[in-house]
Amino acid sequence: MVTLLLSTVLLIMQTQVPGSEPPVGNQSDRIVVEVTQTKALDYLIALPKGYDAHGDAVPLILFLHGAGERGDNVDRVKAWGPPKMIEDGHDFGAIVVSPQCPAESWWTEELDVLVALLDRIEEQYNVDKDRIYVTGLSMGGYGTFALAARQPERFAAIVPICGGGNLFEARKLSRLPMWVFHGEDDNVVPVEESHRMVRFANERGGEHAKLTTYPGVGHNSWSNAYGDQAMWAWLFEQKK
Repeated sequence: MVTLLLSTVLLIMQTQVPGSEPPVGNQSDRIVVEVTQTKALDYLIALPKGYDAHGDAVPLILFLHGAGERGDNVDRVKAWGPPKMIEDGHDFGAIVVSPQCPAESWWTEELDVLVALLDRIEEQYNVDKDRIYVTGLSMGGYGTFALAARQPERFAAIVPICGGGNLFEARKLSRLPMWVFHGEDDNVVPVEESHRMVRFANERGGEHAKLTTYPGVGHNSWSNAYGDQAMWAWLFEQKK
């Protein structure tokens, strides 16, 4: 387990210039005060076999878990997806970073911290900056769309699973390769959420988004998606 500490500007407020009263009916100068907040984010990191800090750069996968794995015990992140596969002995041939979202938060509220985490990993490890990927499930699917929309130029491809987003996020992703997965019988996040994101992204003329749905599958479509070797082959083929 590793912890990222990040101090961010939480609020900028204006205060009255000392010793002066604001004139009635007119504008007056104010002193800008920055209020900062320090956030901590625990994460797991796995390096591929044969990793060499001075050798060939390797791809980076950022994995965003679902709402059920939030909290302050980062081992919970190993329940699903790439962290579980690593625990089972799988080697992706990539650096895999799996942060844990705080218990009362949501990935879309932690985008600044995720950006800072990626910055740190790129500084500390031998990352192929043309092959950075993000994937996530459920809440992490929403986070995947949102983070990629925040910095679409950073990623080579994304794989959101049973998530969603909004029109503005989707249209920012029109040039970014994405493979989206969803269960057709999902009663937690409707499959239309993924249809909508793919449709809006492709409406911008990019046609880089594709969607796979699973008939008869409910919310847990991630077991199918992460078990699909064709998906992983496609992902690692993507480069900026």
